[in-house]
Amino acid sequence: MTIEKKYGSAEMEKEYGPLTFGRALWSHRKCEEISQKDFAQMLGISPSSLCDLEKERKLPSVNRAAKIAQILNEPEKIWIRLALQDMLRQANLKYKVSVA
Repeated sequence: MTIEKKYGSAEMEKEYGPLTFGRALWSHRKCEEISQKDFAQMLGISPSSLCDLEKERKLPSVNRAAKIAQILNEPEKIWIRLALQDMLRQANLKYKVSVA
């Protein structure tokens, strides 16, 4: 009898680090096979702004996160949660964001 180890978000975070807005944005772009230039144009931002978001040099505002989610036709609360969690992490505050 084999017992499978449960592999969830906590295990993924230990192995790969936390899911951030930048990582999610980069992953979305790569999965859609869109160039950074075209993706930036689609989002209505400059390629350098997109690069800063993806590399986590800049964090999006809640409004920008919501707007990006709308453009991507994705649930706003997921992208807002990621943006807020990144802000808390940057401030070294150990809180978890829950968006209803």
